[in-house]
This record gives sequence, structure tokens and C-alpha cells, in this order.
Amino acid sequence: MSQEAGPVDRDTAPDEAHLDAILAQWRRERPDIDAAPMAVCGAVWRAGDRLRQGVLANLAAYDLDFAGFDVIMTLRRQGRDAALSPSALAKDMMLSTSAMTNRLDRLEKRGLITRRADPSDRRGLRIILSDEGFALVDKVVGTHVATEERMLADLTSDERDQLRALLARVG
Repeated sequence: MSQEAGPVDRDTAPDEAHLDAILAQWRRERPDIDAAPMAVCGAVWRAGDRLRQGVLANLAAYDLDFAGFDVIMTLRRQGRDAALSPSALAKDMMLSTSAMTNRLDRLEKRGLITRRADPSDRRGLRIILSDEGFALVDKVVGTHVATEERMLADLTSDERDQLRALLARVG
């Protein structure tokens, strides 16, 4: 086995070095294909995993998971005392209504949201942040943005805009 394509310790190797080693292995084993897309996708997935772990660590301090956080953030950005139907929430969050029901049940049990009858539809419900939920999300959003800022600190404003534009073209 050549040194350039040798085993890499995934816990200690820098991402670039690890991806380069993987590409070297593929060049050796399958010189007929260009494995460069693997490196790009691998770098995106690894960055996504690091970002997700940073966000989840911040949410854990508030005993929140990402699912609940997503709901209360969606409600919060509507404004104080704004209410959405469960189906509007699900649509905004690209979820099934059954997945939304489970999230709402957990948040209601915690006292973070309230279900109210829809005044314009006797069969409908409106979801609103409770005072406790509103206060929590206002606290969490500050640390959430600070967490994301810390993780993106090595990128300039122009680099962030460029990255966003590039990622929007993927797929």
C-alpha cells in the first residue's frame, strides 16, 4: 500500500487531507473515473455535520431538539401573538401533518405552545407561542445566531454570500 493512499485516522486528520487520501485511493483503484465529485460532496456533508452538531449542542442547553426548535422559531418569526394552523406550520416547515402533530404534542406538554380554536373555522386550530415559549425562543435565537456566527467566523461576508450562492446551485 502506498503512503499517499494509506489509511487515514478520521478523528484526527484534517478534512482536506482525508478527502485527498480518499481521492488518491479511488485514482489508484479506478483510474477510469473522476472521483472529484465525491470530495466536493464529502466536504459539504462534513461541514453540514459540524454545523448541525454545533447547533444541536446549543439547543441541548435549553432541552430542545431541532424539531421543536424549528416549530418555535417558525412561530416566533410570525410576531408576538401570531397564530398559524398546524397545516400552515407543516407547509412552512415542509413536513407531513402527522409529523407536525407529534412536534406540537411535545411542545404543548412543555408549555411552550398553545392550541386555540380557529375563530373562522370551528374544526380548525391555531398554534401560538405561550409566554414561556416566546421568552424561551427569544433567548435561544440569540445563542443560536451566536453559535452559527462562531462556526462561520473564518469566512468573510463576501465568502459567506459566495458559499450561499454556490450551494443554492447544487442539485
